[in-house]
Amino acid sequence: MSRGARLVGLLTAAGVARAAYEGLRRRPPGGSEPWQRKNHAGRSVDLFGGPAAAVGAAAAVAGAPGLSLKARTAGTLAVLAAGGCGAYDDVAGAGEERRGFCAHLSALRRGEVTSGAVKLFGIGAAGLAAGALLKDRPADKVLAGVVIAGSAHLANLVDVRPGRAAAAVLALGAPGLLRRGPGAVLAAAPVGAAAALLADDLGERTMLGDTGAHALGAALGLAIVAANGRAGLLAHAAALTAAAASGESVSRAAAGAVLTG
Repeated sequence: MSRGARLVGLLTAAGVARAAYEGLRRRPPGGSEPWQRKNHAGRSVDLFGGPAAAVGAAAAVAGAPGLSLKARTAGTLAVLAAGGCGAYDDVAGAGEERRGFCAHLSALRRGEVTSGAVKLFGIGAAGLAAGALLKDRPADKVLAGVVIAGSAHLANLVDVRPGRAAAAVLALGAPGLLRRGPGAVLAAAPVGAAAALLADDLGERTMLGDTGAHALGAALGLAIVAANGRAGLLAHAAALTAAAASGESVSRAAAGAVLTG
């Protein structure tokens, strides 16, 4: 696919994400108070970056040039579903300190259904549904679902300090823009949306929250799926599963990373 297609994706994701962010800041649904959170340093920041990132990435996937209708539909639904599950956790799981699917599964074994568990199974189901539409062979469908859901989870794991999730999406997604084919066009969605909001995230004016981190991660997973065959899907699925299993270590490493705005 042409460079023009990638540019369209980047501009669409960045433009929609930025417009959505500014619109939410001007007229926050329900007033500004429900959108305020305290970050790791105790500073008050808003959650507008999350839905803005989700809408921007979804718009770019939906309008990705050269993709089949089935691929655009599957991708858009995966991004919006991941963002929607993240939004549920942002609201219902406010103040929840447990991170990583191991912690939420442990709670589930004790009979406690956490918002994180609901999010985990919801995003997993959305990833598998998207994978089933994007790939033809049964094994590839499952691997694709694991990659999409695993990427969404990874982005959330590193979202522990300002700018970490957006920077990770940029670092992991930018090389995909150099590829040819649908993977490059899909990579433009998370990269463009993350780039549009990175400065505000680093400046501690907004945060992506679970809504934005999961949506951007799912969009990144879609690009990986589109760019890889069986061997690549297997390698990425294994790496993402390992990262999820050691979620606390991944989060600590992300927290220790140094970023400048």
